[in-house]
Amino acid sequence: MTSSTIFSGVSPIPLAAAAPGGNSPLTLRDMLFFLRMRWLWVLATTFAFLAIAGTYVLTAEPTFVASTQLVIVPQVSGSEAQRAFAEDAFIEGQLEIARSSDVVGGTVRALGLDTDPDFVDQTPSLQDRAKNWLMGISSEPDTESQEAAGTGPREAQPHAEDERIQDRAIATLLNMIGIRRVGSSTIIEISAAASTPQRAVDIADMLARQYIQKNIAMKANASRQYSEWLERFVSEQQRGLAEAASALASFTSNPRDQFKLAELQSATDARRSLYENTLNQLTEARQRITYPVSDATIVSRATLPLSKARPRSTLIIAFAAAVGLGVGLALAMIRHVGDRRIIRPHQIAEASGLPFVTLLATSRKTHLPARFLPAGTGSSSTAAYPVIPGMAELSATVVGLRRKRRVVIGIVAVDPGSGASTIACELAVLSSRSGAHTLLIDAAAQRSSLSKSIAPHSSTGLVDVLDNGELIQTAALPLTSTLKFLPLGKVEAVTPAIRLSSRRTQLSFADLKKEFDAIFIDISAFSASPDANAIAPELDGVLVVTSHGRTSIDDTLRVIDTLRNVGAEILGAVINHAPERMHS
Repeated sequence: MTSSTIFSGVSPIPLAAAAPGGNSPLTLRDMLFFLRMRWLWVLATTFAFLAIAGTYVLTAEPTFVASTQLVIVPQVSGSEAQRAFAEDAFIEGQLEIARSSDVVGGTVRALGLDTDPDFVDQTPSLQDRAKNWLMGISSEPDTESQEAAGTGPREAQPHAEDERIQDRAIATLLNMIGIRRVGSSTIIEISAAASTPQRAVDIADMLARQYIQKNIAMKANASRQYSEWLERFVSEQQRGLAEAASALASFTSNPRDQFKLAELQSATDARRSLYENTLNQLTEARQRITYPVSDATIVSRATLPLSKARPRSTLIIAFAAAVGLGVGLALAMIRHVGDRRIIRPHQIAEASGLPFVTLLATSRKTHLPARFLPAGTGSSSTAAYPVIPGMAELSATVVGLRRKRRVVIGIVAVDPGSGASTIACELAVLSSRSGAHTLLIDAAAQRSSLSKSIAPHSSTGLVDVLDNGELIQTAALPLTSTLKFLPLGKVEAVTPAIRLSSRRTQLSFADLKKEFDAIFIDISAFSASPDANAIAPELDGVLVVTSHGRTSIDDTLRVIDTLRNVGAEILGAVINHAPERMHS
């Protein structure tokens, strides 16, 4: 018996007829009950996700992003539609040039990134290790194959090692930069991410300069090739012009045909004009080689970023809270659906079809032994006995049976510690307060808490009365004018409950009913003793006591079915130790 608790509330459950095999609809009350019961799961899961996200935000290396903008001046001609198409194609080509390994490699060499541990760290990350493991690739260098080939790590060629480091730095930088066209304009934006704001600015600006240098070098190279072709073409035109001039001079010295003369003069002029134009183009091409002009111009240099770009703390925390809340609700629902412990009265009511199921709350205020004067110290009165809220409703159901006939009711718990002894005591007290002559019997041989609490020094008890029925007058201790208590006594081999079921004792319930209106018997827990199976058929009814959140619904149904199979009348069930929030 839990002697340190008293009942502070009771909630009887009306048993509306339920459709066989039907599922009751989900109501707002059910959802609120679910949240009240499982809020800790949701809160704990959400807090765990927030803790993980907070740890990541605090420990992750911050990343800063800086951007440089350039304007592209396409050198295109033609109609409006042709120019628009040509501009788009030209700018797309420039974007690919900006991403080329030449531009990125020039940035790596200019800033010395091939010596920066952030770019050439050889230690594979956890993600890389997992990827290599899944693909069956070892993350360690194959030293055995290198040694077999005569090129171990110490014999690796310096040039090849430098190229490998530079290639790794280029690959790392490519993953840290972004190049895009701003809308449909001719402006492109080069952004770079780095662990420090200044490094991000340096990379973005250097990428822009390397791109411009690449653009200039490409134009200069194109102009050089064009100039070489023009030089060959000028030489050809010069020879053709000399030949035409020589033919004209020969014919002029002896003109015989004026038409032929005019034809030669026209051909010579055409040769001279073509030669002069080609010579001018050659001069311009040489100027473009000497003084090249880029198609791109920096319009906005990178500035120091004021805040980190990654990790995005607010977004990560919000996402972690949302995911944690969702996972918490899912886990809570799984736990709620799979929880076979008794947490709601309808679990027993719907499964067993009992006449009533009562929910009792507990509070820790008054100790049970303080409610009575020790037996034998004199008369005691119930005037000072505190009325326990809620138990009156449970008692009223039992009293309703007594109005028709005198009853013997047993109180048995499914598991020890469910409070069956306390409930038996409370029912006896309330019955006596209603004016009924009541007898409370302690038959819990496994754990006689009532006897230890109410009559710890009694010399005779139920065990003695079973051998000599006349001892009932002295063994039954008066607690009030209408309430007597029969302690257990000293149990030897066979428990009193089993002896009572044999009907071969000096004490019978029929004799007790002649003197008492209501008799309440505290029986050992079902899981701890077979007493309930033995004595239950001899009683007018049995109350099954469970513990909220501890007793399994499967064990409870097994107890009810077993008692019914032996012929016991199950009056109802009590769910004890319910939290206060169950009554809100």
